[in-house]
Amino acid sequence: MNATSSTLGAETATAGLEVRKISSEDPWSWLAGGWRDLWRAPAPALVMGGVFWLLSVALVVTLMSRDALALLLPLAGGFFLLGPFLAIGLYELGRRLERGEPVSLSTVFRPRIAAPTQVGLLAALLLFAHFVWIRVALLLFALFFGVHRELPPLETFVHELFFTPEGWTLLIVGTAIGGLFALVTYAGTVIALPLLFDRDVDAFTAIALSIRAVRENPGPMLLWAWLIVMLTAFGMVTGFLGLIVVFPLLGLATWRAYRALVAQG
Repeated sequence: MNATSSTLGAETATAGLEVRKISSEDPWSWLAGGWRDLWRAPAPALVMGGVFWLLSVALVVTLMSRDALALLLPLAGGFFLLGPFLAIGLYELGRRLERGEPVSLSTVFRPRIAAPTQVGLLAALLLFAHFVWIRVALLLFALFFGVHRELPPLETFVHELFFTPEGWTLLIVGTAIGGLFALVTYAGTVIALPLLFDRDVDAFTAIALSIRAVRENPGPMLLWAWLIVMLTAFGMVTGFLGLIVVFPLLGLATWRAYRALVAQG
Protein backbone atom coordinates (compact mmCIF):
# COMPACT_ATOMS: atom_id res chain seq x y z
CA MET A 1 0.00 0.00 0.00
CA ASN A 2 1.47 3.37 -1.00
CA ALA A 3 1.45 6.53 1.11
CA THR A 4 -1.48 8.04 -0.78
CA SER A 5 -3.78 5.05 -0.29
CA SER A 6 -2.69 4.76 3.34
CA THR A 7 -3.58 8.39 3.98
CA LEU A 8 -6.91 7.96 2.19
CA GLY A 9 -7.71 4.94 4.32
CA ALA A 10 -6.88 6.81 7.51
CA GLU A 11 -9.04 9.76 6.52
CA THR A 12 -11.94 7.44 5.65
CA ALA A 13 -11.65 5.70 9.02
CA THR A 14 -11.83 9.04 10.81
CA ALA A 15 -14.52 10.69 8.66
CA GLY A 16 -12.01 13.07 7.05
CA LEU A 17 -11.04 14.65 10.38
CA GLU A 18 -7.40 15.64 10.61
CA VAL A 19 -4.98 15.38 13.51
CA ARG A 20 -2.45 18.13 14.09
CA LYS A 21 1.18 17.58 15.03
CA ILE A 22 2.06 18.95 18.46
CA SER A 23 5.22 19.41 20.52
CA SER A 24 6.20 18.34 24.03
CA GLU A 25 5.46 21.88 25.21
CA ASP A 26 1.77 21.63 24.33
CA PRO A 27 0.60 19.44 27.27
CA TRP A 28 2.04 22.03 29.65
CA SER A 29 0.21 24.79 27.80
CA TRP A 30 -3.05 22.80 28.07
CA LEU A 31 -2.60 22.63 31.82
CA ALA A 32 -1.77 26.32 32.03
CA GLY A 33 -4.82 27.17 29.93
CA GLY A 34 -7.01 24.86 32.00
CA TRP A 35 -5.79 26.58 35.16
CA ARG A 36 -6.71 29.99 33.75
CA ASP A 37 -10.12 28.72 32.66
CA LEU A 38 -10.76 27.24 36.10
CA TRP A 39 -10.33 30.61 37.76
CA ARG A 40 -12.30 32.42 35.06
CA ALA A 41 -15.33 30.38 36.18
CA PRO A 42 -14.43 28.97 39.61
CA ALA A 43 -17.96 28.29 40.89
CA PRO A 44 -19.13 25.77 38.24
CA ALA A 45 -15.65 24.25 37.92
CA LEU A 46 -15.16 23.65 41.64
CA VAL A 47 -18.73 22.39 42.06
CA MET A 48 -17.89 19.66 39.53
CA GLY A 49 -14.71 18.97 41.49
CA GLY A 50 -16.78 18.67 44.64
CA VAL A 51 -19.14 16.19 42.98
CA PHE A 52 -16.19 14.06 41.89
CA TRP A 53 -14.75 14.22 45.42
CA LEU A 54 -18.06 13.06 46.92
CA LEU A 55 -18.20 10.12 44.51
CA SER A 56 -14.63 9.20 45.45
CA VAL A 57 -15.42 9.29 49.17
CA ALA A 58 -18.58 7.25 48.58
CA LEU A 59 -16.50 4.58 46.83
CA VAL A 60 -14.05 4.35 49.74
CA VAL A 61 -16.84 4.23 52.32
CA THR A 62 -18.58 1.46 50.37
CA LEU A 63 -15.38 -0.59 50.20
CA MET A 64 -14.75 -0.05 53.92
CA SER A 65 -18.27 -1.19 54.78
CA ARG A 66 -17.67 -4.38 52.82
CA ASP A 67 -14.14 -4.84 54.22
CA ALA A 68 -12.87 -4.76 50.63
CA LEU A 69 -10.39 -1.87 50.65
CA ALA A 70 -7.90 -4.18 48.94
CA LEU A 71 -9.94 -3.57 45.78
CA LEU A 72 -9.23 0.15 45.94
CA LEU A 73 -6.16 -0.07 43.71
CA PRO A 74 -7.78 -1.87 40.75
CA LEU A 75 -10.97 0.17 41.18
CA ALA A 76 -8.88 3.34 41.00
CA GLY A 77 -8.56 2.55 37.31
CA GLY A 78 -12.19 3.52 37.08
CA PHE A 79 -11.19 7.12 37.80
CA PHE A 80 -9.24 7.19 34.56
CA LEU A 81 -11.93 5.36 32.57
CA LEU A 82 -15.08 7.03 33.85
CA GLY A 83 -13.73 10.41 34.95
CA PRO A 84 -13.87 11.84 31.41
CA PHE A 85 -17.63 11.18 31.28
CA LEU A 86 -18.19 13.14 34.46
CA ALA A 87 -16.09 15.88 32.88
CA ILE A 88 -18.51 16.44 29.97
CA GLY A 89 -19.95 19.43 31.80
CA LEU A 90 -16.42 20.84 31.98
CA TYR A 91 -16.06 20.48 28.21
CA GLU A 92 -19.20 22.60 27.91
CA LEU A 93 -17.68 25.12 30.29
CA GLY A 94 -14.44 25.18 28.31
CA ARG A 95 -16.27 25.60 25.02
CA ARG A 96 -18.31 28.54 26.31
CA LEU A 97 -15.26 30.23 27.79
CA GLU A 98 -13.46 29.77 24.48
CA ARG A 99 -16.33 31.39 22.60
CA GLY A 100 -16.76 34.17 25.12
CA GLU A 101 -20.28 33.00 25.97
CA PRO A 102 -21.80 33.55 29.43
CA VAL A 103 -21.42 30.76 31.98
CA SER A 104 -23.24 29.96 35.20
CA LEU A 105 -23.46 27.19 37.76
CA SER A 106 -25.98 25.36 35.59
CA THR A 107 -23.59 25.32 32.62
CA VAL A 108 -21.80 22.17 33.77
CA PHE A 109 -25.06 20.31 34.41
CA ARG A 110 -26.65 21.04 31.02
CA PRO A 111 -24.03 20.23 28.39
CA ARG A 112 -25.05 20.31 24.74
CA ILE A 113 -23.79 16.96 23.47
CA ALA A 114 -23.53 16.56 19.70
CA ALA A 115 -23.68 12.72 19.71
CA PRO A 116 -25.38 11.60 22.96
CA THR A 117 -26.14 8.07 21.76
CA GLN A 118 -22.52 7.53 20.77
CA VAL A 119 -21.35 8.89 24.12
CA GLY A 120 -23.55 6.24 25.74
CA LEU A 121 -22.02 3.56 23.51
CA LEU A 122 -18.50 4.65 24.44
CA ALA A 123 -19.48 4.63 28.12
CA ALA A 124 -20.78 1.07 27.76
CA LEU A 125 -17.55 -0.03 26.08
CA LEU A 126 -15.44 1.50 28.85
CA LEU A 127 -17.62 0.02 31.60
CA PHE A 128 -17.12 -3.37 30.00
CA ALA A 129 -13.37 -2.75 29.80
CA HIS A 130 -13.30 -1.78 33.48
CA PHE A 131 -15.25 -4.92 34.39
CA VAL A 132 -12.72 -7.02 32.46
CA TRP A 133 -9.83 -5.34 34.29
CA ILE A 134 -11.40 -6.01 37.70
CA ARG A 135 -11.87 -9.66 36.78
CA VAL A 136 -8.25 -9.88 35.60
CA ALA A 137 -7.06 -8.31 38.87
CA LEU A 138 -9.05 -10.83 40.92
CA LEU A 139 -7.77 -13.67 38.74
CA LEU A 140 -4.17 -12.56 39.31
CA PHE A 141 -4.78 -12.42 43.06
CA ALA A 142 -6.19 -15.96 43.00
CA LEU A 143 -3.29 -17.16 40.85
CA PHE A 144 -0.59 -15.92 43.24
CA PHE A 145 -2.35 -16.22 46.62
CA GLY A 146 -4.64 -19.19 46.09
CA VAL A 147 -8.02 -19.77 44.49
CA HIS A 148 -9.85 -20.14 47.80
CA ARG A 149 -8.17 -17.19 49.51
CA GLU A 150 -10.53 -14.34 50.35
CA LEU A 151 -9.45 -10.74 49.97
CA PRO A 152 -7.65 -9.79 53.20
CA PRO A 153 -8.05 -6.48 55.07
CA LEU A 154 -6.11 -3.62 53.52
CA GLU A 155 -3.31 -3.67 56.12
CA THR A 156 -2.71 -7.39 55.58
CA PHE A 157 -2.92 -7.06 51.82
CA VAL A 158 -0.37 -4.21 51.71
CA HIS A 159 2.05 -6.20 53.88
CA GLU A 160 1.71 -9.33 51.74
CA LEU A 161 1.97 -7.30 48.53
CA PHE A 162 5.28 -5.65 49.44
CA PHE A 163 6.94 -8.15 51.78
CA THR A 164 6.30 -11.60 50.30
CA PRO A 165 7.59 -13.25 47.09
CA GLU A 166 4.02 -13.86 45.93
CA GLY A 167 3.19 -10.22 46.52
CA TRP A 168 6.16 -8.94 44.56
CA THR A 169 5.32 -11.26 41.67
CA LEU A 170 1.71 -10.06 41.71
CA LEU A 171 2.91 -6.46 41.84
CA ILE A 172 5.23 -6.87 38.85
CA VAL A 173 2.84 -8.90 36.70
CA GLY A 174 -0.19 -6.81 37.67
CA THR A 175 1.62 -3.56 36.95
CA ALA A 176 2.76 -4.81 33.55
CA ILE A 177 -0.69 -6.05 32.53
CA GLY A 178 -2.46 -3.06 34.03
CA GLY A 179 -0.04 -0.64 32.38
CA LEU A 180 -0.58 -2.21 28.97
CA PHE A 181 -4.34 -2.21 29.52
CA ALA A 182 -4.25 1.45 30.57
CA LEU A 183 -2.09 2.45 27.59
CA VAL A 184 -4.43 0.84 25.07
CA THR A 185 -7.49 2.37 26.75
CA TYR A 186 -5.85 5.79 26.93
CA ALA A 187 -4.90 5.72 23.26
CA GLY A 188 -8.46 4.89 22.24
CA THR A 189 -10.21 7.44 24.43
CA VAL A 190 -7.94 10.41 25.15
CA ILE A 191 -9.79 12.71 22.72
CA ALA A 192 -12.71 10.44 21.78
CA LEU A 193 -15.15 11.81 24.34
CA PRO A 194 -14.52 15.52 23.68
CA LEU A 195 -14.93 14.73 19.98
CA LEU A 196 -18.30 13.03 20.54
CA PHE A 197 -19.34 15.93 22.73
CA ASP A 198 -18.39 18.45 20.06
CA ARG A 199 -19.24 16.68 16.79
CA ASP A 200 -21.88 14.27 15.54
CA VAL A 201 -19.67 11.30 14.68
CA ASP A 202 -19.85 7.65 15.71
CA ALA A 203 -17.96 6.20 18.65
CA PHE A 204 -15.67 4.04 16.53
CA THR A 205 -14.64 7.01 14.41
CA ALA A 206 -13.83 8.89 17.62
CA ILE A 207 -11.76 5.97 18.91
CA ALA A 208 -9.90 5.70 15.60
CA LEU A 209 -9.09 9.40 15.61
CA SER A 210 -7.91 9.21 19.22
CA ILE A 211 -5.54 6.34 18.38
CA ARG A 212 -4.31 8.29 15.38
CA ALA A 213 -3.59 11.34 17.56
CA VAL A 214 -1.47 9.22 19.91
CA ARG A 215 0.29 7.42 17.06
CA GLU A 216 1.25 10.67 15.32
CA ASN A 217 2.29 12.42 18.55
CA PRO A 218 3.69 9.64 20.77
CA GLY A 219 6.04 11.74 22.89
CA PRO A 220 3.68 14.61 23.76
CA MET A 221 0.72 12.26 24.30
CA LEU A 222 2.72 10.02 26.65
CA LEU A 223 3.71 13.17 28.54
CA TRP A 224 0.04 14.13 28.74
CA ALA A 225 -0.81 10.66 30.11
CA TRP A 226 1.95 11.02 32.72
CA LEU A 227 0.64 14.42 33.79
CA ILE A 228 -2.89 13.04 34.15
CA VAL A 229 -1.67 10.11 36.27
CA MET A 230 0.55 12.27 38.49
CA LEU A 231 -2.10 14.93 39.11
CA THR A 232 -4.78 12.32 39.80
CA ALA A 233 -2.46 10.47 42.18
CA PHE A 234 -1.82 13.74 44.00
CA GLY A 235 -5.57 14.25 44.29
CA MET A 236 -5.99 10.78 45.78
CA VAL A 237 -3.18 10.91 48.34
CA THR A 238 -4.60 14.13 49.77
CA GLY A 239 -7.61 12.19 50.99
CA PHE A 240 -9.24 12.92 47.62
CA LEU A 241 -9.56 16.59 48.60
CA GLY A 242 -7.08 17.55 45.91
CA LEU A 243 -9.49 16.19 43.31
CA ILE A 244 -11.76 19.17 43.96
CA VAL A 245 -9.23 21.24 42.00
CA VAL A 246 -7.46 18.55 39.97
CA PHE A 247 -10.62 17.17 38.37
CA PRO A 248 -11.88 20.45 36.86
CA LEU A 249 -8.32 21.40 35.94
CA LEU A 250 -7.87 18.20 33.93
CA GLY A 251 -11.34 18.46 32.42
CA LEU A 252 -10.75 21.98 31.14
CA ALA A 253 -7.23 21.09 29.99
CA THR A 254 -8.59 18.06 28.12
CA TRP A 255 -10.92 20.33 26.18
CA ARG A 256 -7.90 22.40 25.18
CA ALA A 257 -6.03 19.23 24.22
CA TYR A 258 -8.87 18.17 21.93
CA ARG A 259 -9.04 21.60 20.31
CA ALA A 260 -5.28 21.58 19.74
CA LEU A 261 -5.16 18.06 18.30
CA VAL A 262 -8.20 17.99 16.01
CA ALA A 263 -8.21 20.38 13.07
CA GLN A 264 -11.39 22.43 13.24
CA GLY A 265 -13.41 22.51 10.02
